[in-house]
Amino acid sequence: MRIRPLSVEGAFEVTPVQHGDARGTFLEWYRFDALAAAVGHPLDLAQANLSVSARGAVRGIHFADVPPGQAKYVTCVSGAVLDVVVDLRLGSPTFGTWDSVRLDDTDRRAVYLAEGLGHGFCALTEGAVVTYLCSSTYRPGHEHGIDPLDPELGIAWPTDTPLLSTKDEQAPSLARARETGLLPDHAACSAYAAASRRM
Repeated sequence: MRIRPLSVEGAFEVTPVQHGDARGTFLEWYRFDALAAAVGHPLDLAQANLSVSARGAVRGIHFADVPPGQAKYVTCVSGAVLDVVVDLRLGSPTFGTWDSVRLDDTDRRAVYLAEGLGHGFCALTEGAVVTYLCSSTYRPGHEHGIDPLDPELGIAWPTDTPLLSTKDEQAPSLARARETGLLPDHAACSAYAAASRRM
């Protein structure tokens, strides 16, 4: 398993080693110890999600209040998506920047993103199946979104006609979220991560 940091601080790309023979393929798609060594603390697993998306569907950009936030470990088990991580942490050296990784059922990569980072993806194939391991459970009122089509973010979604949920269509711009105090604070996210390392 190879784990490398992305350009957004706190996000990592995970590439598993695949073993194949006449029967098919086997791989370790998640390793507690390998991820903890790369990230600096373990990923506490509290919830697992699965989504199935039509081609061209864009989900995100979603994030949660910190603390506790919601770290995620995301992979695409069928089809392909362009997975996007956005730094929404005020005061972060990479604030407002994004990075992306193609997740598919060929290379079987995964993405880890720390608490306070925004997450979204665009389905590149019909019926793309994405799984998420999450560090905390869904908390109504503490989960938020940023307009995935916000020109300030300038995310290069690989579709001319993105399919969005009503919630994502109505999500505020990055500037509006900043003005209204919706965004997480980098120092608070760093302190939360440091506390996790001591546990």
